[in-house]
Parts: sequence; C-alpha cells; structure tokens
Amino acid sequence: MKTANLNSRLNYLDAVRAFALLLGIVFHASLSFVPVFIGWAVMDISTSSSILGFILVSHSFRMELFFLIAGFFSHMTFHRKGAGNFIGSRLMRIAIPFVAGWFILRPLIVSSWVMGGESMQGDVNVISGLKTGFQSLGQLPTDLLTGTHLWFLYYLLLITAIVLVLRTVISLMPGFYTSATIRADRIVAWLANSRFSWLAVSLPTAACLWYMNNWGMDTPDKSLVPQLPVLLVYSGFFGFGWLLHRQKGLIECFSRITRSGVALCIVSVGLTLVLSAYQTDRGHPDWNLIRAGFAISYAIMMWSLVALSIGLFKRFFDKPSRFVQYIADASYWLYLIHLPVVVWLQIAFAELPLHWSLKLMSISLLTIGISLVLYDLFVRSTLIGKTLNGSKKQSVLFRWGQAAWSV
Repeated sequence: MKTANLNSRLNYLDAVRAFALLLGIVFHASLSFVPVFIGWAVMDISTSSSILGFILVSHSFRMELFFLIAGFFSHMTFHRKGAGNFIGSRLMRIAIPFVAGWFILRPLIVSSWVMGGESMQGDVNVISGLKTGFQSLGQLPTDLLTGTHLWFLYYLLLITAIVLVLRTVISLMPGFYTSATIRADRIVAWLANSRFSWLAVSLPTAACLWYMNNWGMDTPDKSLVPQLPVLLVYSGFFGFGWLLHRQKGLIECFSRITRSGVALCIVSVGLTLVLSAYQTDRGHPDWNLIRAGFAISYAIMMWSLVALSIGLFKRFFDKPSRFVQYIADASYWLYLIHLPVVVWLQIAFAELPLHWSLKLMSISLLTIGISLVLYDLFVRSTLIGKTLNGSKKQSVLFRWGQAAWSV
C-alpha cells in the first residue's frame, strides 16, 4: 500500500476541522432555546421544539468528525516528525491547553451557571457570581479537571496514548505487524470504497450507543474515569482517520458524494428524528426495539454526516485561502474559550423580546467575533498561539492598524 504524501497540504481538511469546532459553538448557543429544562445554565423566554432537531443532528457527528480529522493529521505528524517529536507536540498542543484551560475557564463556567440560575429567577449579581466561581477552586481536588467542555482534549490524549502503545507493542512482532497492517489497510480501503461502508461501520457504533446512559452520544464531562462506550466510538473515528492517511487519496474515496449516500443520510436523519420522540416513553411495549432502531439509524446518520461533510469541504474548499486558513488557525482557540462567553450572552439575551432564531444567530456571531478579536490581539502572535497552533503568526488587526497609520 502507498503511504499518503506527508508533505501535501490538505486545505479542505483544515476547513473541516474548523467547521466541527465552530458547529460546537452554535450547538452550545442553541441550548438555551430548548422548550424544556435540560440542566443548561439558562432558559430563554423564546423557545422552540424545532431546535431539538438541530441539537440531535449536530451533536451526532461534530465531535466524531473532529476525532477522525485528528486521527488523520496525527498519523501525518507522527511520520513527518517521528515518535519523540510527535509526543512532544501532543503534550504541548493538547495536554497544556487542557490543564491550563481548565484552571482558567472552570471558575468562569461555574460563575456563568450561577448567574444563569439567578437570571431565571429574575435577578443577576455578576460580582457575586464571579466570586462564587473562583471560590469553587477552593474545593480542589474534588472535581479536578472535570466539569467543562474540555473533556474532548482528555479523550484525545487517552486515545492518542492507546494508539501509540498498540502500535509499539505490535511493532515488536515484525511478522505480525506486517500482516496486521496489510489486513488493516485492506479493510479500510474496502470501507472507503464500498457503497455499503457506512452501514458496515454503523453496526459496531450502534452497539456502543446501546450502552450509553442516554439515547445518542453521551457527553463524558463528569469524571476522569473513561466512559467505555464513548471512548470506543471516538477511538474508532480517530483510528479510522489514522488508517485513512496511510493510503493516498483514500479519504477522498470515503467522503465522495453520491446520490445513494445523500439519500441514505436523509433517510437516517428522518428516522432518527422520528424515533427520538419515544425516548421518554419507557412504557411502550416495543421500547427496546425502538431504541435499537434509533441506535442503528443514529449511527448511520453519524457516519454519513461525517463523510458528506468532508466531501462537501473537498468540493468547495480544496484550494488555498488566507481567510479559511486564518479561521482554521483560530478555531481551536475559539472552541476553548467560547463556553463562558456563550452563556453570558445567553443570560444577556434571555429576557429580550426577540425571536429565538435572531437571538441564536446573534449569540453565535458575537461569541465568534469576540473570541476572534481576543485571538488576534492576545493569542495569535504570542506564546499561547505557538502552543495552540505550533508557531507564532502575525496579528492581522495589528497589521491593518500599521497600514492605516502609515497612510
């Protein structure tokens, strides 16, 4: 099997990764508009049942898409830099943001939940909320490194370590390593080229979904003890991305857009939405059968949306673009910092007499805009930017300012 060109620049995959992270911002921004209380920080006065469909569908594939791309780029980096440099870069770009980000963001997120609860009672005390948030650090080591949206970095570290350990162990047995890699390459090539690949990989995914605490993908943010079904699903996507990079052009085969693929995606989305209505009806005589059908349709929806997303970005973003590359560079920072900003804006908008769709758009755009300004002025050209992106890059706003001043 031919290994992919390790030095080729796949611009559209940078855009895919940015899309997955930006979709997460919109996903969290939408949670205050759910018509029933789901444990989110705040409920808006304008709600809609239709937002539930967006939440269900977007949550089914955004992180899976991220982990597949992470696996793809991890294999690229591993073979380009070597094991030692790869491990160092993972510690720098994942472990440090995870630990440092938790200590910085945890008090802000706790304070946003406090203020959100107050807003639903009609009175928000910002100073008191912030004080309570920072006081929460005094409860350590209770809940250390848990309770934020940064769980995905923890799982990315775990999965990367698992892949490296497995690869090291297998490589100690040269004969088995050769046969195992050849077999794995053949299986992945078949999955990438077969019209039925989404169905084939959906079955083990659906089996994992059956053991989730809830219907659909669980969010494992309550404990550092890995939630096995969740770990298996994200490991599957990471590993699939890792193996896709081993063969040149295979990711394009996997993500090609076909009429049958689009049709399968539409059917699976529709079926998942219909079956999701039975989640709370445990007394239904066919509840287990319905849940099994939901798990299978959800898994097919998950894989098809991941593949089609990559295919769409391949079609429309497969060329160099300074703007797209800038957003791709910024997206990691945007996702890390966005949650307290989102909740604070949700609190500010909660009582305004506006339609929920206008509020959702405003909160999403303001969050991205505020986070982008912070990124450009205080991150992009600093040590933080080097940690997140691998190198320091010039501030665009600063460059514009210099140009305007010189004029």
